[in-house]
Amino acid sequence: MKKCALKSIFGLSLLCGCVFGLAPARGQGAPGVTDKEIVIGSCSALEGPSHFLGTETVNGAKAYFAMINDAGGVDGRKLKLVAYDDSYDPAKTQACFDRLMEQKVFALGFFVGTPTAVKYVPMAESSKIPLVGLFTGAQTLYTPLRHWVVNVRASYFDETREQIDGMWSTLGYKKIGVIYPEDAFGAAVLDGVKAALKEHGTEPIAVASYQRQTAQVGGAIDTVRAAKPDAVVVVGPFNTVVPILKQSHAKGWKPLFLTVSFVGTDELIQEAGADAEGMVITQVVPPYYLTDLKTVALYRRELTKYIPSSLPNFVSLEGFVDAMVLVEGLKRAGKDLTREGLLRGIESIHELDMGLGPQLKLDYSAKDHKGFDHVIPTVVRGGRAVPFTDWSTATPK
Repeated sequence: MKKCALKSIFGLSLLCGCVFGLAPARGQGAPGVTDKEIVIGSCSALEGPSHFLGTETVNGAKAYFAMINDAGGVDGRKLKLVAYDDSYDPAKTQACFDRLMEQKVFALGFFVGTPTAVKYVPMAESSKIPLVGLFTGAQTLYTPLRHWVVNVRASYFDETREQIDGMWSTLGYKKIGVIYPEDAFGAAVLDGVKAALKEHGTEPIAVASYQRQTAQVGGAIDTVRAAKPDAVVVVGPFNTVVPILKQSHAKGWKPLFLTVSFVGTDELIQEAGADAEGMVITQVVPPYYLTDLKTVALYRRELTKYIPSSLPNFVSLEGFVDAMVLVEGLKRAGKDLTREGLLRGIESIHELDMGLGPQLKLDYSAKDHKGFDHVIPTVVRGGRAVPFTDWSTATPK
């Protein structure tokens, strides 16, 4: 039993705590922190048509947390992840955030999607609570610097620049179309494509939008097809990109289709089948089957151990890596844990080898809350996303 002194009313409360075995926590000023536990909150698509993205992001984080907890936690504190559903629906964000605040979580992590993120970020900022690891690369999360937001992945601007530069310089593809959903995600990727093309002195040859989270994409396909583009950047989660691929191919239209990492590569391949063949998908983590990479091997082992119902995939690997970053920040923050201390801990990470290959080293500072810049282009061949460095191998076959 800890020693208590009765010096004031506050001292009396400490005495009572000791009598009943409820010793005050180190860092007791921080919500969600006790001597035995750190509570982290998450809002993502656990239900609805895009539930694969939220469920797998959380599964990856849970697997890493479970591994850390079995090893004794962080400074003796176990990690508890409280995950609620927002169905990738901006209208549900306030209710989900409020539920987490009621749980008095210490920090936030593993959020999914741009339309929801643009709602959550102001909430986190006004509540002065760290938000670490979002499954979105929207530029508004990176620029200007947001003190309470910590990004891990490369941005959509990084992904679209890799796509445009690769096609332009190697394939000679200069007529680029864009099909995108009418939401913040679609706008973010479209802006990235425009910015990348502007560097080459041009702009998209055609753009067309569709209603988010629907398969009503025929009009957008016809509009972009009429411009005869060399390639088309298709934006959306897998449940809307799959209809675009299937309907385009059914009409005999087969340009080079590209998309960004948010799509949910493995679900896309499964749902689209042969229609996914030849699609280029930029990734922000290495393929999950490259087990010669230390962290990929660790992820595979711990996912199988703790979440055996989940098959390895790009999404849960990213959730696993996000959890690694959060835990590294907690370790560096020290025993007297505070929210500002967590941010300072993450900001102290410089050129850290994460076991994901030499080009994916984690780097932060007080002026830079973006962990990675590297993008890995892949092309779907034989039902698998295969990484490549030579864009000439990405041409339609």
